[in-house]
Formats: sequence, structure tokens, C-alpha cells
Amino acid sequence: MSALRRVLGKLGGLLLTLFLASLLVFFSRFLVPGDPVSFLLRGRKPSPEAVAAVNAQYGLDLPPWQQYLSWIGGVLHGDFGRSLQYRQDVGAVIGERMPVTLGLVVMAGLMIAIVGLAAGAIAALNRGRVLDRSILIGLTALGAIPSFVGAIVLIAVFAVQLGWFPSFGSGDGGIDTLYHLVLPSTALALVFVVLVGKVTRSSMVDQLGREHVEVATSRGLRRGTVIRRHVFRNSIGPILTVSGLLVAGLLVASSIVESAFGLAGVGSLLVQSVSRLDFPVVQAIVLLIVFAFVAVNAVIDILEPVIDPRAAAGGGAR
Repeated sequence: MSALRRVLGKLGGLLLTLFLASLLVFFSRFLVPGDPVSFLLRGRKPSPEAVAAVNAQYGLDLPPWQQYLSWIGGVLHGDFGRSLQYRQDVGAVIGERMPVTLGLVVMAGLMIAIVGLAAGAIAALNRGRVLDRSILIGLTALGAIPSFVGAIVLIAVFAVQLGWFPSFGSGDGGIDTLYHLVLPSTALALVFVVLVGKVTRSSMVDQLGREHVEVATSRGLRRGTVIRRHVFRNSIGPILTVSGLLVAGLLVASSIVESAFGLAGVGSLLVQSVSRLDFPVVQAIVLLIVFAFVAVNAVIDILEPVIDPRAAAGGGAR
């Protein structure tokens, strides 16, 4: 399969997945108990005329398929509708909170990459030894800690007891924001470090036992060169695959962490919107998460043969 056909196939799969996801995201709102009109007119005894006016204003009086066509047409033009809670464009509401979530996810991603890859590589290079077993035990213990529990422990130790970091809010911008995001990013990264670390170790251990690694070692190549060229490079495929899966996980788990640390991000907005039946915001955020997940995985699928040519050749050791 040529590179162009591969790219076009991935893009076609991306579009089909997004279309199916849009159907699921939109029509699932009709399965949720509750009426958005009741939220909009809360605290009142609305007349039938008032209910009809609100339904007409938000297009809720149209058949579901017409509502979907109107919604998806707006989405294709960057219009996600109006928030029932904030009475603003959904894009503007999400845009105000997106920098906090992006900063949180990027910092957590860097922690996951650095700590996870390092822990997995060190364990693999010392497999069977005390250090390897210690790292595996530590990773297993971390994996058993839910994000909200990790957040509570971090706040109790590093914010309350030691006073090293703030426990609430996202700061005033710049360095102060990064300072406020240290604990939330750590809480978000904990579980995912375990996944990357274990996959890295497993993949590298598999490569260390391959014949081409033994041949390279017997030829007198330096150990660092063998690890870099023949072990780590050939281990990158499974690590990339897992990294793609982490995107959706980080975005979803951010809602728990943002709520725990009082961050005004997209995750906490999602939680608030679900509880207040703000369907336009919920639909937009979920669709963005699906898009991010599918897009990142499509990019990884396209780049993997470039990084590891064996993927394009159907496997096999070099």
C-alpha cells in the first residue's frame, strides 16, 4: 500500500468515526432523563406559551433528525450552538477554559513521557534484578491509586502539610499558572505513568531477547548504541499505540482533577454541564474529545511506519 493510499485510508476512517460519534453524541441526549426547558425556566411556573417560546428559540420543537442536521451543520462551520447555562456561544465558553486544560494535559503528558519511559527502560535493562522488581512494585502501587485519591493525598502532603504548592485555582498566568498546575498535573499523570512504564518495559524486554540485538552486541557495538538503535527504536511501536490511547484518558480524567483543585477548565465545565443539563456544551466537549482521540491515533498510525519501517513491512525483526 502506498503512503498516499495509507494516509487517505486513515483520513476516511477518521471522518467515518467522527460521523458515527456525532450521531451517538447528539441522539444520546434523548435518553437522558430531564428537560433542558425546566432548567432554563427554573424557579418559575411557566405558561405553555413561555415553554413553546423557549423550545422555538433553541430549536427543541423540531423533530430529532432536523435538530441533528441543524446542529451538525453548525458544527461544520464552527458553531456549536448556545449554552443553556451561560447564554453564550458554546465555542466562546469552551475557549475561555481551554488554555487551563491544555496546560494541565501538556504538563501531565511530559511527566508521563519522562517518568514512564525512564522507569520502563531502567526496569528492562535491569530485568530480574532487585531494581526491576522494585520499579514494578512501585508502578503497581501507583496504578491502584485513583486520580481523585491521588489529588487528595497530594493536596494534604504538599499543599497543607508542607505548603510547597497551592491547592486551588489556576494562577494569574505565566509562571504562576505553571506553578499552580504542578500538583494537578502530577495527580493526572499518576495512573498513566504506570501504563507507559509497563508497556515500555515489556516492549524493551522483548527486543533485548531478539537475535538482531545479540548479533549487534557480538559485533562489538557499544551497549548504548545497541540500546538506542536496536532496542528502543524497535520498541517504539507499542509505546506510540499506548500514547494514542492516553489522549482520551487524560482529557476525561482531567474533569476529576480539575474539580478537586478548583481549576476552571474544560473538564470541570463538562461535569457542571452534565449536572445542569446543558446539552450543547456537553455535546461539544464530548465531540472534541472524540476528535482529539481519533486524530491523534490517526497521526500515530501514519507516523509509525516512518519511525519503525517494520510496521509498513508487516512486522519482523531487522
